[in-house]
Amino acid sequence: MSGCGLGGLNKSASGVVLGMVQLQLPVIVTPGDLAEQTTRICEIVGKARRNMRTMDLVVFPEYSLQGLSMDTRAKFMCHMEGPEVAAFKEACKKHFIWGCFSIMEKNPDGNPYNTGIIIDDKGEVKLYYRKLHPWVPIEPWEPGNIGIPVCDGPNGCKLALIICHDGMFPEMARECAYKGAEIMIRTAGYTAPIKHSWCVTNQANAFCNLMVTASVCMCGSDGSFDSMGQGMICNFDGVPLVEGSGRADEIITAEVRPDLVREARVGWGVENNPYQFGHRGYVAVKGGARDCPYTYMKDMVHGSYALPWESEIVHKDGSLYGFPFPEREYKGEEVSPDVRKL
Repeated sequence: MSGCGLGGLNKSASGVVLGMVQLQLPVIVTPGDLAEQTTRICEIVGKARRNMRTMDLVVFPEYSLQGLSMDTRAKFMCHMEGPEVAAFKEACKKHFIWGCFSIMEKNPDGNPYNTGIIIDDKGEVKLYYRKLHPWVPIEPWEPGNIGIPVCDGPNGCKLALIICHDGMFPEMARECAYKGAEIMIRTAGYTAPIKHSWCVTNQANAFCNLMVTASVCMCGSDGSFDSMGQGMICNFDGVPLVEGSGRADEIITAEVRPDLVREARVGWGVENNPYQFGHRGYVAVKGGARDCPYTYMKDMVHGSYALPWESEIVHKDGSLYGFPFPEREYKGEEVSPDVRKL
């Protein structure tokens, strides 16, 4: 399939063409820089459309707007009703393309959220996600509290979005698949030392869940950090369809087939992992065992998750990277009906 359609140039009736932008890592020093970067992202939405008329969804990496400074000052933070999101909406509408964007979002009750949004080709927000697993001890963001949403995407597909470090936890990808996602987007700002882990987890997340994974990092240097680019789209069997390089602003593309994902999930016997995980040994026992044999899951539900070596863990806060010891307790999952501010 990797050669089918020439990366989306010859789109099939059931296909979804993805474009992953290895955006040049920006340097954001002033609010003016933030405005300029907003304009630049919108211009690249237009470039993506001109680059491939068949493209359905263009994906920008985590930190594509605010860069990797980890500056949490209010003047650099965004909100869903702000000018940055408004500009992204207008760009998607103008160029008639879906877009996935990253913002660091103001949080009146604590540290900012690392937020991802998906906007459709009419300029409407269809998915709003707060990063569940900030990259501790380096990142200062508030842990996400709205779970992992799934939305209807272009050409009838089901989309989910996770962010960077989220993808190192197999439970994240399984949750996306369990909620029906056929394509899981993973945006990131990862730097070069993570390259191997990035590749193997993108492939494993795809195969273990019979799900397309579409992943992309920031690219290039900001004078301090070197992001790696490394856009990557994997088919549901774990095989990469396309892999990017370290070239900044490269847009890698591939056509994926959600209809074949659905076919595999229904028709596969051997390695139908999403189904078999919850129906253990169905050859031997009717319907398979449907209990939870995993101690860590039970402990997490009861709020008693603790590793055998927990007392020996060295880093349990952000002091290594200059962040103060936090005093606030986590309040739990957000239940407000307007939390997504769609």
